[in-house]
Amino acid sequence: MSADRNELQVAAGSAPRDPEEVEATGGPAMAEISAQTTVGAVHLTVSDLERSLGYYQHAVGLRLLEHRGGLARLGVKGRELLVLVEEAGAKPAYGYTGLYHFALLLPERRHLASWIDHAAQDRVPLVGASDHFVSEALYLSDPDGHGIEIYWDRPREVWEGQVGARMTTLPLDIQDILGELDSTAEPFRELPPATVMGHVHLKVAAIPQTVAFYRDVLGFALMAQLGSQAAFLAAGGYHHHLGTNTWESAGASPPPPGTAALRHATLVLPDRQERDRLLARLAETGKKTNESSDGVFIQDPSGNTLELSIA
Repeated sequence: MSADRNELQVAAGSAPRDPEEVEATGGPAMAEISAQTTVGAVHLTVSDLERSLGYYQHAVGLRLLEHRGGLARLGVKGRELLVLVEEAGAKPAYGYTGLYHFALLLPERRHLASWIDHAAQDRVPLVGASDHFVSEALYLSDPDGHGIEIYWDRPREVWEGQVGARMTTLPLDIQDILGELDSTAEPFRELPPATVMGHVHLKVAAIPQTVAFYRDVLGFALMAQLGSQAAFLAAGGYHHHLGTNTWESAGASPPPPGTAALRHATLVLPDRQERDRLLARLAETGKKTNESSDGVFIQDPSGNTLELSIA
């Protein structure tokens, strides 16, 4: 806790703003997908696996769970959160649809404080720091340009039923968060075991088609929408499990081969019955799925791939 925290605050405040940092308006819709649906592991292509492993273990605080050949699985004790696949020389996926950021949800505010203290001491570069009313968040970018959010949620009773009207962006009070720490706090070593993948934010080509797919076909509730720029959707009344925007990708195509990009995100359904119900709805609407030994996959209208997993 001896790091220069003011320097961290200046660095975060002077960095380019994450374009999620805008006012959100909209309202909840009735979701058809199970309220127990969550987001699981995110799979990414990286250009240099050893470099990425160093970053995700030491800067982010993920634990290496498996490393074989050009593939590595990372997460926290007992939970996989990120899968990296190496494609040597892959280029960053700028100007295409794909991943905007994946978001690691910490269980308590003190854990966010500990991570901020670590970032200050180890000089982890940030690209944003925001108070979204529903949450407090830090933003990073990995060596291949993949976006990362590290956040904690305010108690649900603070924001439930107010997401569309109140989800916003204010400057993050880093000093107030650091006040959660005291002299007995242990030094940061890794993300806590209760860390989960809170949400995934995608770059899409167009919002109307995106909402039509995620709300009207998959059954997520539309929690907030920024006109033709962005939409936030969720299961079970959460503020958002899926963020989508066109800020860098309006009318864009999926990233080509040879790109360090999103391979797929994971939707975790509570049981096989719910997955079968969803697959039936996809079939009724003419949406194609790809079933293999690796799982069941679908693509959204922007070419973003999702695995339909079971808890």
